[in-house]
Amino acid sequence: MTDTASGTAADSGRPAPPVAEATGIGKRFGATVALRDARIRVAAGESHALVGRNGAGKSTLVSVLTGIQQPDTGTLRFSGEPAPAFGDIDAWRTRVACVYQHSTVIGELTVAENLFLNRQSEGAVRPIRWRQLRRRATELLGEYGVEVDPAARARDLTVEQRQFVEIARALSFGARFIILDEPTAKLDARGIARLFDRLRALQRQGVAFLFISHHLQEVYDLCATVTVYRDAGHVLTAPVAELGHQALVEAMTGETAGRAPFVAGPPPAVATPGADLLAVEHLTLPGACEDLSLTVRSGEVVGLAGAAASGNVRVGETVAGLHRAAGGAVTVAGRGVRLGSVPSALAAGVGLIPEDRHLQGLVAGRSVAENATLTVTGQLGPFGTVLPGRTRTFAQRMISDLDIKTPGAATPVSALSGGNQQKVVAARALATDPHVLVAVRPTNGVDVRSKEFLLGRIRDVAADGKAALIVSDELDDLRACDRVVVMFHGRVVAEFGGGWQDEHLVAAMEGVGAADDDDPPASGTAPASGATPASGTEEHGR
Repeated sequence: MTDTASGTAADSGRPAPPVAEATGIGKRFGATVALRDARIRVAAGESHALVGRNGAGKSTLVSVLTGIQQPDTGTLRFSGEPAPAFGDIDAWRTRVACVYQHSTVIGELTVAENLFLNRQSEGAVRPIRWRQLRRRATELLGEYGVEVDPAARARDLTVEQRQFVEIARALSFGARFIILDEPTAKLDARGIARLFDRLRALQRQGVAFLFISHHLQEVYDLCATVTVYRDAGHVLTAPVAELGHQALVEAMTGETAGRAPFVAGPPPAVATPGADLLAVEHLTLPGACEDLSLTVRSGEVVGLAGAAASGNVRVGETVAGLHRAAGGAVTVAGRGVRLGSVPSALAAGVGLIPEDRHLQGLVAGRSVAENATLTVTGQLGPFGTVLPGRTRTFAQRMISDLDIKTPGAATPVSALSGGNQQKVVAARALATDPHVLVAVRPTNGVDVRSKEFLLGRIRDVAADGKAALIVSDELDDLRACDRVVVMFHGRVVAEFGGGWQDEHLVAAMEGVGAADDDDPPASGTAPASGATPASGTEEHGR
């Protein structure tokens, strides 16, 4: 724990009480046990990780800690005092806040308006003094080192800036316990480093964080203590420095040693990849890439790596028909794709696992069956009709094939854990038996075993003689690939075959050793140590 966490109460010399402490928490939803005798203890000024597989009970615990759900059993205290009465929103805000993966700031409002929402004036009938409001916002942001213009519209902020605004807003209520739910999911390496620096600075001011992440290395980078949940209950709490990676994964999964977590290379692929199934030729997307070309052969999984500003996500989405291009062509199995047309991409045989399953991948109010069959509704009945029986049968086959944990095909998809929701998105992409599967950050926000399963299914696509393009900056995603093509600021700067080293790939993604922006990619020399030249070279299979 940090020095602040082990400090003493100013008036007595006794150790300060934990900023948050939950004991014996139980919560049921009908027949489902969401939490069973759960507990956690977070010290002042501490960065404390909460990890576990999807469905382990983390989200339910967060809803209890933030006053959204009332526990059936157990007690909750903040800084030694009982939790506020259920429903007393103002009192809860002074004790705890949660910064969710999906931002809660209102895009059409300014930063200042978001910071002081419902507190813009001194009274309900008092006019808003805009100059004073902006000054208060400037002082608040400055106090916590957040460099954001108070007059800027929230929609124009980066993901990182919106997170800082949400943290500052929580602190303005007096809360000194902040829950961070997958805060790095949409940040590149530089953004993560800046976020962690800011969190450490706030810890020195006595702010405590509960850090929820599926990226276990981040737990080791940021946190002093880790708590593991499994099957709706507490498994262990230990100092991070005393818990190895393998032991942590075993605690999360309940599986003992005998196999390592999914960090090794992919399963054996087709020995010799076949003909090109995907060809991207001289693709130009304003603000994303210029004159970009790449191919993926049958039996091959290729990674398209890059940081947030590299343009790799736009390229992957363009293959799937989501964006129009200023120039270039996309061909799938010899058939041209009309750029900017999703139906054309589907007809050519492209399946897409999108980056954001909530905004792009799922219809929250619909069932698992309806979501899993959206791409094949034309096959589920005559003359454009959809027969419920065929839908259920088809969906049940996808549920079994992808091991989706759900009470049934009619269950609302919103009731599933994050990992199972992602499997539903994958099921929809695979339902058409695509020639080319495009998977954009396919394991974002899922647990270690769901990650392994999803990457294994992508490998299965290649093993069946099809092709897959994994668009990601996650090293575990890219380890499942036969080749990795690296983009930086809209250009391909490096290509890696099997056996690449983390530091070399990360250096290429971050532009270390890449050519200057105004120069073409280097020819005949590796842009980064351990990489092969990006253009004019033979493609490498594993």
